[in-house]
Amino acid sequence: MTRKEQKENRQKQILFKALELFVIKGYMETKITDIANSLNISVGLLFHYYESKEQLYLELVKLGLEGMKSPQKIKYKEPIEYFEKFLKNLFEAIDKEPWICQMFLLMAQAQKQGIPENIRELALSVNQIELSSKIIEEGQRNRTIKKGDTLALSNAFWCSVQGIMERKVNFPKIPLPEVSWILDILREIS
Repeated sequence: MTRKEQKENRQKQILFKALELFVIKGYMETKITDIANSLNISVGLLFHYYESKEQLYLELVKLGLEGMKSPQKIKYKEPIEYFEKFLKNLFEAIDKEPWICQMFLLMAQAQKQGIPENIRELALSVNQIELSSKIIEEGQRNRTIKKGDTLALSNAFWCSVQGIMERKVNFPKIPLPEVSWILDILREIS
């Protein structure tokens, strides 16, 4: 393994351990020493990779934002297909990368008061509920998505996903629901 690969490996270890601790303890309660101690490294070595807890958190939020933007890349013919593809991709991904569930929780925490304002604003910069409400509106026009307030329907969908991710973090062995069950929140049933 090259020195560059070793450095990248260590950065990933630090990021994922920080993600875990931030989700469990929250931003304010997680100390840089907690992260270093849990990795059996010195605080000095951790600072070699990340200059502060805030920078570490910011890197995680940037990573989370990339994930939040991924649904926007989904190609679909029918609006309900957008949500179906998203869920299938997500459920497949979390089987391989369980940290994705933690990222959902971190991004929700990052939008709350008490987080450094620049990071909070960044976390709030992608509003998946508003973006999805436009797709829901399209589905209402072609009668594949039920009638109702588009923001409320989008919120119900995304809160369901968020809740599933939270349960998966706290109870990793809990089975994932069928994609169709979540889609039924939106689907027009004749």
